[in-house]
Amino acid sequence: MLANTLHAETVAPRAAVDLDACVALMRTGSKTFFAASRLLPVRVRASSIALYAFCRVADDMVDGGTMGIDDAMRVLSQRLDRIYAGDPQDFVEDRALSVVVQRHDLPRPLLDALLDGFAWDAQGRRYDTLEQVHDYGARVAGSVGAMMCWIMGVRSPQALARACELGVAMQLTNIARDVGEDARNGRLYLPRQWMSQAGIDTDAWLLQPVGSPALQAVVARLLAEADRLYDQAAAGIAQLPRDCRSAILAARLIYAEIGQQLRRDGLDPCARRAVVPASRKLVLLACASVQSGWLGRSTAAVPPLAAIAYLVDQCKTLDDAAFSSGMSTRPFNQRMAWMLEMFERVEARRLEEREAVDSRTAAGQRLSH
Repeated sequence: MLANTLHAETVAPRAAVDLDACVALMRTGSKTFFAASRLLPVRVRASSIALYAFCRVADDMVDGGTMGIDDAMRVLSQRLDRIYAGDPQDFVEDRALSVVVQRHDLPRPLLDALLDGFAWDAQGRRYDTLEQVHDYGARVAGSVGAMMCWIMGVRSPQALARACELGVAMQLTNIARDVGEDARNGRLYLPRQWMSQAGIDTDAWLLQPVGSPALQAVVARLLAEADRLYDQAAAGIAQLPRDCRSAILAARLIYAEIGQQLRRDGLDPCARRAVVPASRKLVLLACASVQSGWLGRSTAAVPPLAAIAYLVDQCKTLDDAAFSSGMSTRPFNQRMAWMLEMFERVEARRLEEREAVDSRTAAGQRLSH
């Protein structure tokens, strides 16, 4: 009993410190993801924060780190080996992700796919067709959608496919928004075939990226594909647990709104980067909270986007193997489960403290008026 008490006193502060560090990484990274994550229940939010932290660090290491791409990939693969063995290296993000992996039996192929996407970025891979852009989106974003779906406890192939497609749709929106910024860094994610069909010499354009009616047509075409995938992915949100739907729906609405803002700005991402105002995000967050209760389940089986089919198949194979064996694919580590519960309690306490501060601030403002 004394040993357990001492262990709890040791791990609780570390869990708090780890969570603080992971939240800081999320807050300075994707603002949309951070905003939507606040709608997630604590049992999922703590895991999503830990997952995001590792992904952010891995991306920075591969793309722009101090070591070469091959060395970075080798180091990250070794770190994942240790994480999946339940013996993470002494990094905040590794310790946090190891807890998530052991608690949820998170399929490693999803993380491997994400790392491949980071490597593609760093290598400056060329994308000639929409299908090749889909392949890229499947790795850097579809894999994340599948991991979030898995962490929420939903593992049906249809739900995983829709989650992957939502991730790809979001990545297509990112690509459309960041055309100018990417081009100034020598990168192009728009399908080069589309550029050529629109009469744009991609190599010459990359030397001087400017907007034009031809470029507007290409960007509009990519946003139309993103909208198609947003619509296809919507059916998957209804398959999520009720307390998770509003967060994912909020992410979908906010990302789709980036495309709408880009259209309102004249489809010229070279001149300005489309930004959804904070006031509009708040409206969409409220809409998501209301609309999530109206979602109806679709019984239609829709084939997955070709680029994400292999991810869905690998997840199904792993889940079937675990079910047929009557146990997890790896021994369940009770200490890891206890640590994640501690992680979740720390996050719950954080939310309660923030709500108390917000309440006191609001009361003070009312008194001042």
